[in-house]
Amino acid sequence: MDPNAADAGQGIVVGYDGSDFAMQALDWAMDEAEFRDAPITVCHAWQSPYGAGDEEARKSLHHAAEHVLWHGAECARQCTSGVRVREDLFEGPAAERLVELSRTADLVVVGSRGLSGAARRVMGSVAGHVATHARCPVIVVRGTGSLPHRRHPGPIVAGVGGGDDHVLAFAYWEAVLRGLPLIAVHAWPYPAEAWSAGMAPLVMSDVPGGEAVEALEAAVEPWRARYPDVPTVLQPVEGPVLDALADASSGATMLVVGATRTRGVLGRLGSVTRPLIDAVTCPVAVVHP
Repeated sequence: MDPNAADAGQGIVVGYDGSDFAMQALDWAMDEAEFRDAPITVCHAWQSPYGAGDEEARKSLHHAAEHVLWHGAECARQCTSGVRVREDLFEGPAAERLVELSRTADLVVVGSRGLSGAARRVMGSVAGHVATHARCPVIVVRGTGSLPHRRHPGPIVAGVGGGDDHVLAFAYWEAVLRGLPLIAVHAWPYPAEAWSAGMAPLVMSDVPGGEAVEALEAAVEPWRARYPDVPTVLQPVEGPVLDALADASSGATMLVVGATRTRGVLGRLGSVTRPLIDAVTCPVAVVHP
C-alpha cells in the first residue's frame, strides 16, 4: 500500500467559508477524495466579534455558520460519487482548527485569494499559516469559482532539492492518481565569476551544474523505477530556484514543493516556498518531511 493512499489517515480536510475562493478549494478537495477513495471533511470556523456579552448576536452568527457549513457539505454530497462527507463546525480561528485536523488527515486543502505585500512578508493568511504548521501535506488552491477541467491537463511539477523523498513521494502519487506525467525540476545558482577592470567575467567552475544534474538523477531514479508508468522528465535549470519553478509550473496541474524542519521545529516555509504560494497560478502542494 502506498504511504500516501487513502487509508493512511482520516481523509481530505477542506476549509470552507462560502467564498468563491473556498468553492475552488472544495472543488479540488472533492476530486482528491474521489481519486483517493477517501472521506472528505468540510470545515467551517467562525468567531463572534462581540465577545460573550451579546448572546443573541452570537446565536445569530452561530446559525449563519451552520448554514455556510451545510451549503459546503451539501455541495460535496451532490457533486461526488460514493464519497463520505463529514462536517466540522468550529468556534475560533480557522487556521488553528485546520492545523489541528491535519494531525489525523491525509491532506488539507485551502483556498487563497493571494496575499498583499505586507501579508506576504509575514504569511499572515489562513493559507500561509496552515501550509506552515500543518502535520500533513497542504494544497493551496488559487483563484475563484469552479476549477477549469481542461481536456489536456498539464503535468505534475516537483521541485527537487536535497533530501526530498517526501516531495517526490507525494508528486508521483498525484501523477498516478491523475494519470499525468511528472516534471522534476532542480535549479542551481549561476557559477561564480571573477571580474577585473576592462575584462569580461571569467567562469570559475561549471562543476556545480554537473553535480546538480547528477543529484537530480539520483533523487528521481528510485521513484521512476517504482512508478514506471509515469512519464518523467528531468529538468535541471541554472538560475534562481523561484524563477525556475514558476516557469516550469506555467500550465501545470500542480506544483509540489517541500517545507523544512529547523532546530527540531516542524513547519518552517523557506524563502522559495513562501513566495511561490503567491507567485504561481496553479495549485501548490506543500509537503512536510
